[in-house]
Amino acid sequence: MLRRPGPGTATLVGVPRFVATRPDTGLLSLPWDVPLEDWPEDQLVALPRGISRHVVRFVRVNGTVYAIKEVMEHLAMHEYRLLRDLERLDSPSVEPVGVITDRLDKAGEPLDSILVTKHLQFSLPYRALFSSTLRPDTVNRLIDALAALIVRLHLLGFFWGDCSLSNTLFRRDAGAFAAYLVDAETGELHQQISDGQRAHDLYTAEINLFGEFLDLQEGGLLDLDIDPQETVQSINDRYEALWAELTAPEEFHTDEMHRVDSRIRRLNELGFDVAEIDIITDWDGSQVRIQPKVVDAGHHSRRLIRLTGLDVEENQARRLLNDLDSYAASTDQQKEDEEIVAHEWLTEVFEPVVRSVPRDLKRKLEPAEVFHEVLEHRWFLSEQAGHEIETMEAARSYVADVLSSKPDEKLALPTAPALEAD
Repeated sequence: MLRRPGPGTATLVGVPRFVATRPDTGLLSLPWDVPLEDWPEDQLVALPRGISRHVVRFVRVNGTVYAIKEVMEHLAMHEYRLLRDLERLDSPSVEPVGVITDRLDKAGEPLDSILVTKHLQFSLPYRALFSSTLRPDTVNRLIDALAALIVRLHLLGFFWGDCSLSNTLFRRDAGAFAAYLVDAETGELHQQISDGQRAHDLYTAEINLFGEFLDLQEGGLLDLDIDPQETVQSINDRYEALWAELTAPEEFHTDEMHRVDSRIRRLNELGFDVAEIDIITDWDGSQVRIQPKVVDAGHHSRRLIRLTGLDVEENQARRLLNDLDSYAASTDQQKEDEEIVAHEWLTEVFEPVVRSVPRDLKRKLEPAEVFHEVLEHRWFLSEQAGHEIETMEAARSYVADVLSSKPDEKLALPTAPALEAD
């Protein structure tokens, strides 16, 4: 609760209250008894800022740059807790640092609270990106990045409520852009987001984007070839296409199981990780219906070691688990205990492939990488043939045509000196 001096008492400078998970003691020395908009320039870091309904400034403390936003206490606490939840879910959002409440100015009058977040390095608000007049294809990549960000948040159960370019930071990423949520003030986190909430977020994004593009156009920052209305209308199409790729079920015949790999490849190329595949076969086992599930990083290696004892890299684990899920579908064991199926897959599929590598080629690659490459080779052969190729057939082809020409990756141990008889 904010403190005010009582009548007839001396005016005292209030001591603010800090709420932080990773407090930086250097923050204590900042002038919290001064309204943020009146902070002296020598206290601030000159970085590009987006448009905000609140006062936002940047400061450097102990070599770290922080963004500080002045806002009412209940809003600051709500956003801080929500950003912490998003951080635990490994979402693309800024890192929360803390909230500063109970601020009083030098006259003892209450000041709004402060939300402190860590500045996202190498990021820019959209207005800074448009300051040099972006070409239409660059604008399209910005829209793609925003659509991907909204999808990622929706998959986590996050309802944004005010998604826009203004509430997003962008990082250049190999010719494209990666987008990060920077303002979660209106957000809500649910177990699962509803279709109505998704539609509302998209509608809000379209309205906000249209206003932002008109503002840029008025300021002469928008390329003359860019039509704000056409560009804004495209975000819904891009979002829906990505959402469908990530969540929509797909049906095909059991002799087309290589299409599972194709679906996973498309998802990985879009930057999404697949935890597992929900595979359902029809009553006679001739049709397969798949639906991918997207989860947090590191899930694959944890799940694989739990099921099989194989301790491998994350990408290797992802490929092995995808093959395990496909095996469960092809053998009609989706309802069987997954540990039982995993043991069967390990002994019937994984280990025979590893044993098929001749002794003189075992130094080429570690077993998990060999199996991963056999799966890649199987996919390639299946695509060429137009039908499913058996794993062991692919393994024999891989050993003969690919592995034999690879260099050794395992270093030979020095030979121990022979012991001489006395």
